[in-house]
Amino acid sequence: MNGRAALRIGGLIGLFAILGPVHVVAKAISGRSPWPRRFLAAAAWIAGARVRTSGRKAHGHTLLVANHTSWLDILILAGATDCAFVSKDNLGHGLLHWLADQNATVYVKRAHVKGAKDQAVAIAKALENEKPIALFPEGTTGPGTYLLPFRSTLLEAANFAAKDVAIRPVAIDYGEARTELGWFDEEPGMDNVLRILGRRGTLPVTVNLLPPLDRAGDRKRLTAQAQQAIARTLGFKLDAHSPIASGG
Repeated sequence: MNGRAALRIGGLIGLFAILGPVHVVAKAISGRSPWPRRFLAAAAWIAGARVRTSGRKAHGHTLLVANHTSWLDILILAGATDCAFVSKDNLGHGLLHWLADQNATVYVKRAHVKGAKDQAVAIAKALENEKPIALFPEGTTGPGTYLLPFRSTLLEAANFAAKDVAIRPVAIDYGEARTELGWFDEEPGMDNVLRILGRRGTLPVTVNLLPPLDRAGDRKRLTAQAQQAIARTLGFKLDAHSPIASGG
């Protein structure tokens, strides 16, 4: 661990020590708290991200479909949009699970194939609340230079959601640093975390909130449209032989 990583980790611990109790008190008094978004945005800043948002603001009753390059995506996207995330039900460490709970995370059992409808219904129900809901259809972080196949299963939520729910692609663009940021085939995960926290300088990133999709199509069509919009924004090519061909 180099000095920059140690300094940033110290900053993140200090941030949690200050805002954690404030959040708990605010939630106990009013039943809700604005501090998860502020915490995640500040954590992204401490980690070096300098975030710019492009496109119309995301409101509640919106499903955000985003590319996934780094663990930083979660801090950046939540800080920029106040979204909650769709996540696998087993996050490992108890503190990570608690933090995810504070941001109203929607948990799904991804290995439970027969429960795909239940997963979609859970997401549709969450979309009735005030937070936008974000999912990463690649299912894991990619290399940053192309998209992994998009899985259409969770977009089945569109069929169960109210008609006023918007589905918007989101292209998270790290620019020239996208290759460096890609968390792909790097084990263990802590090596990636320390490498990113230890990098020099700041990291400009643009969160491109793209126009809503036409909900007239089925989930596979919606998935393809989202993938195409994100790829086009990031300058990635899509063709039949590409590693970013659509998944099922």
